[in-house]
Amino acid sequence: MTATSKPAFSAEEIAAEGLKPEEYEEIVRRLGRHPNKAELGMFGVMWSEHCCYKNSRPLLKQFPTTGNRILVGPGENAGVVDLGDGFQLAFKIESHNHPSAVEPFQGAATGVGGILRDIFTMGARPIALLNSLRFGSLEDAKTQRLFQGVVAGISHYGNCVGVPTVGGEVYFDPAYSGNPLVNVMALGLMETAEIVKSGASGLGNPVLYVGSTTGRDGMGGASFASAELSDQSIDDRPAVQVGDPFLEKSLIEACLEAFKTGAVVAAQDMGAAGITCSTSEMAAKGGVGIELDLDKIPVRETGMVPYEYLLSESQERMLFVAHKGREQELIDIFHRWGLQAVVAGTVIAEPIVRIFFQGEVAAEIPAEALAENTPLYHRELLTEPPEYALKAWEWTVDSLPDCTTAGIELQGGLQSWNDILFTLLDTPTIASKNWVYRQYDHQVQNNTVILPGGADASVIRLRPLEQIPNRSTEHLDFARRNRSRSRSVPQESLKSKIVGLSISTSLDGTVAEVQNLKSGVAATVDCNPRYVYLDPYEGAKAVVAEAARNLSCVGAEPLAVTDNLNFGSPEKPIGYWQLAEACRGLAEGCRELATPVTGGNVSLYNETLDSEGIPQPIYPTPVVGMVGLIPDITKICGQGWQTSGDVIYLLGLPLASKISLGASEYLATIHSTVAGKPPRVNFDLERRVQKVCREGIRNGWVSSAHDSAEGGVAIAIAECCIAGNLGAEIKLEIAPPSANRLDEVLFAEGGARILVSVASSQQEIWESYLQEHLGQEWQKLGKVGNFETGLGVFTTDNQTLIKVSIEDMNDRYFHAIAKRLAIPTTTPEEVRS
Repeated sequence: MTATSKPAFSAEEIAAEGLKPEEYEEIVRRLGRHPNKAELGMFGVMWSEHCCYKNSRPLLKQFPTTGNRILVGPGENAGVVDLGDGFQLAFKIESHNHPSAVEPFQGAATGVGGILRDIFTMGARPIALLNSLRFGSLEDAKTQRLFQGVVAGISHYGNCVGVPTVGGEVYFDPAYSGNPLVNVMALGLMETAEIVKSGASGLGNPVLYVGSTTGRDGMGGASFASAELSDQSIDDRPAVQVGDPFLEKSLIEACLEAFKTGAVVAAQDMGAAGITCSTSEMAAKGGVGIELDLDKIPVRETGMVPYEYLLSESQERMLFVAHKGREQELIDIFHRWGLQAVVAGTVIAEPIVRIFFQGEVAAEIPAEALAENTPLYHRELLTEPPEYALKAWEWTVDSLPDCTTAGIELQGGLQSWNDILFTLLDTPTIASKNWVYRQYDHQVQNNTVILPGGADASVIRLRPLEQIPNRSTEHLDFARRNRSRSRSVPQESLKSKIVGLSISTSLDGTVAEVQNLKSGVAATVDCNPRYVYLDPYEGAKAVVAEAARNLSCVGAEPLAVTDNLNFGSPEKPIGYWQLAEACRGLAEGCRELATPVTGGNVSLYNETLDSEGIPQPIYPTPVVGMVGLIPDITKICGQGWQTSGDVIYLLGLPLASKISLGASEYLATIHSTVAGKPPRVNFDLERRVQKVCREGIRNGWVSSAHDSAEGGVAIAIAECCIAGNLGAEIKLEIAPPSANRLDEVLFAEGGARILVSVASSQQEIWESYLQEHLGQEWQKLGKVGNFETGLGVFTTDNQTLIKVSIEDMNDRYFHAIAKRLAIPTTTPEEVRS
């Protein structure tokens, strides 16, 4: 049967492919005929929001995308930045939200596999993973199942493939009860002489299918990811892919070896939309066409039809364009690694994707119609903020009970500030994520400088990647069985351990070069979704500012951003307003902090249809993944206090400054209120504070640094005590009566604030530097104590606000998540070791 002989489809069949009636009419207009079943499926996945960004593309154009260090910006599989000294870093973030909602283990696992392929498709060796996760209330049994399944999936794939999971964030809020978010970020160092691009070229060049076999798993995953979740979404489990991390490890090595031969013209991962996406995108980007014969594709199931071949999202597959005459060279490499590799097609001059099956044309579509010239919706933006936001903005602190040095009167009676502190430390969003990251292999590859939970950002040593000789699968099996796992490095001995040697060996095993290693890369993922919900524009600016602040707290210079925009339906006025305003805020934040966007992911329709069919959207969640450069990894620091007697300083707005409790974790947790406006970002102050922090670290003045975020300054101080296993004595420069409420002083968020500790011997030079560069926008808070003293917070007239032991803080902080899961807990000493 040819591509022109199929009749029209019913409205139900069109809707089943995720297409609107007017989009089907446009397909018919472009083709000059009705599509067949395979072609309808191809348009369905390629015109989904997940693939073509038809609602978000106009908004993304406002992002800054160029800069001195940007080598590859949006449009390729991953962004690439120049780190200097010959190092080039590829990085990107992607979502796997809907698959993780219906099959949490495989949904999360294949999310890891997919983002890794984006990295090594560029010619980069993956060196680190981070993740940003959102779930409903951890008191809920369904949330517990999803949470445990997602963490298990991430750890399974990352641990088996041999890439360390070095950091991330986890939030819990009822807004994500039916629709968890699983965003995974990967980093890789370029290992090839040239960056591998995806645009096909060279008429007559062979098209190679490499990697795993094709089956029916993952059918229509892109369309599935572009629709709301419902009670019937469990029926869409076939749309969830199944991954094999050991096969992916072979694929990484085979691809990098193949790229180094110079025989590969272009490469594309088969991710969302599988063969359809890879053929159409490669053809469209190169301005050529591709013919592909499905009979050549290795399969794992019998009886597959073109529709299934083209929409399958079976994992660990790639499409190459090779130089003509060198295809066998590439095939031999993949066979040596135990992988499939066949010539399945050819590059042609006519800019179409032509698919053959059993000797006939199964599909024939202009490549641009699938990959570039896709529908674009310019939706009308609300002229005024929606009612929910206006109502939330009416909130004032006057609605809260009065508070005194003794605490605050709540419904259950007087709650002391000790009680409030313990409650916040026990909140899963704030509490230690040790239950999560202890399941991840965060030290494989032996380049992880700071362990998870030890600092505001992850730090990876940059090590020149040796040329890997051709190896058989027996070598890989040996590596799997004997992968070394380094012991954790205690925080106090960090700086004496992290500088290593790079030893390059020749093929005969002799040492060729020994090189000192000093530079590193820092990475973080951040988003406070409550801020963005209450004010998308200001909240999104705060996301960028916090990401940069976290990098600055380890001494890294922020360089560039990859973003993951997780939102509800853009077809609803409120949903589109949230998306548009957040994009405007992200764009401004990235311009202000000179961190261009190199690419990312858009995940819309994150809504759950309840039993009555009413959509419940998530909080708007624009996650920012940011990378930064560390010139010398001997000059970094973590968040824990280092030495008793060190002086503690607050950089940024002093505590006497009036900062609202609006949108704060304190307001949400203690008062069950989500209202007010998030703190406004002062970018001039952010730039100055962050630069001062970085310079303090690089000059050896600053011993520890930690930003004030969820829970405000009081929680930040407590976290520094817990991380360093040392107490602190804090004197607040306020004496009641004061213009500020005590809960505002202790728990308000914002103000570009960073807590640092400095050795007393450096106090004079440090304060002189602060006075010169920050003026009055800093203050001395107190001194680091020892374990026995615990944490004490006092007013200037010596009234006690908080007096708690480190043991009691540890108990709440380290056991909060495991306690709710009713599983055995680890001791703080086990976590630190």
